[in-house]
Amino acid sequence: MLLVVCTGNICRSPLAEAFLRRALSTKLGVRSPQVRSAGTIARDGSPAREETLEVGAEHGVDLSQFRTTALTAGLIRGTDLVVGMAGEHREEVAHLVPEAAARTFTLKELVRLLEAIPVGGDRAARVAAAHAARAGGFDGNPHDEDVADPLGLSIDAFRAVAWELEDWSLRLADALEPVPAASEA
Repeated sequence: MLLVVCTGNICRSPLAEAFLRRALSTKLGVRSPQVRSAGTIARDGSPAREETLEVGAEHGVDLSQFRTTALTAGLIRGTDLVVGMAGEHREEVAHLVPEAAARTFTLKELVRLLEAIPVGGDRAARVAAAHAARAGGFDGNPHDEDVADPLGLSIDAFRAVAWELEDWSLRLADALEPVPAASEA
């Protein structure tokens, strides 16, 4: 399972979850991993923000049935990969479950790392290679690691975040699974 984390689980992570699920499903079909999202201060069962629903619909994803999930240590332990929307989310995951640090990245950090390593290996091997590359230092821009939180801003800010998340989600799907899936019979 792949877990996407933000703060309230009402703006960024629901969109990233939907975009990443769609990108992986398009690429891998039935072999696509489960994708979920959670928030560091979320309360279970709340809907996404109205603006999130609107921009999701503009991008072809229906989030009307989405409900928030609180980030827990148990949820983290049950994942193969955790993708935070900002550095603070990566740090919170590592604080809750220190052994998850090697498989926890920000979205932009992970994409940049994966795009810089040679193609090959399964998802777990690619995540391990990304962690090794991160530990060795890489050319990523530490000042452009976060996806801005649009909460409290205009619908245009939500639209900008949605465009950014859709693009980074497509790039992540391609970088995690660089070899096209065999045709499903």
